[in-house]
Amino acid sequence: MPLELVTLPALSDNYTYLLHDSRSGATACIDVPEAQPLLNELSKRGWTLTEIWLTHHHHDHIGGVEDLLNTYDAKVSGAKADRHRLPPLNREVADGDRFEFGGEAIDVLDVSGHTVGHIAFVASESGYAFTADSLMALGCGRLFEGTAAQMWESLQKLAALDPNTLICSGHEYTQANARFAITIDPDNPDLKARIDHINSLRERNEPTVPSKLSEEMATNPFLRADDASVQAHLDMIGAAPVDVFAEIRARKDRF
Repeated sequence: MPLELVTLPALSDNYTYLLHDSRSGATACIDVPEAQPLLNELSKRGWTLTEIWLTHHHHDHIGGVEDLLNTYDAKVSGAKADRHRLPPLNREVADGDRFEFGGEAIDVLDVSGHTVGHIAFVASESGYAFTADSLMALGCGRLFEGTAAQMWESLQKLAALDPNTLICSGHEYTQANARFAITIDPDNPDLKARIDHINSLRERNEPTVPSKLSEEMATNPFLRADDASVQAHLDMIGAAPVDVFAEIRARKDRF
């Protein structure tokens, strides 16, 4: 039985996640923009928070940790490379590390680019990847600290996951990302259909995440830097994918 996933909106446009194992009662949250939505949901479901997993140090991903720990004695996991700017950690992890949660292996990937030290948590058996501000629905995070080469390498790690993996990203940016994506990949029928679906979801105030990796591979311009149609539209046919990615990211920054 896969681990139970709950997607919760927080702050103005963030998402946080609960991951629950019904057999053991273990419950993890992934990133804590603010505590109250998590406290409310945990209370409603009668779950006890046992773990907190942090993807990176930005305040809108860790700002509620202290408040959560005032209520729950939860183990905090985060990147060893980022420990100097994260809340105190009980478990320091790095690329390639694996730990157990709810009888399932959780793999850690370094996905630096948005920040240096950004990590993703992958629950392959259940089919979830918690990518925060690395791979996002129809986008990727702005390169505040890392380079285009770092982010491209990070995205390739995530692209290698099972296509059915649900990408649990950190923000409701999908409509804005879609408006940009169509300028890079204007003839993509899958993208056009996805934009219609996204707009329909947002009209009903429904979340657009998680998203399936296969859908991102077909429509997310930041994963399609090696696609011939994208390269042709950018007049970059035959260019190294990392250079095409850098051009796409630069255009998004100006968009």
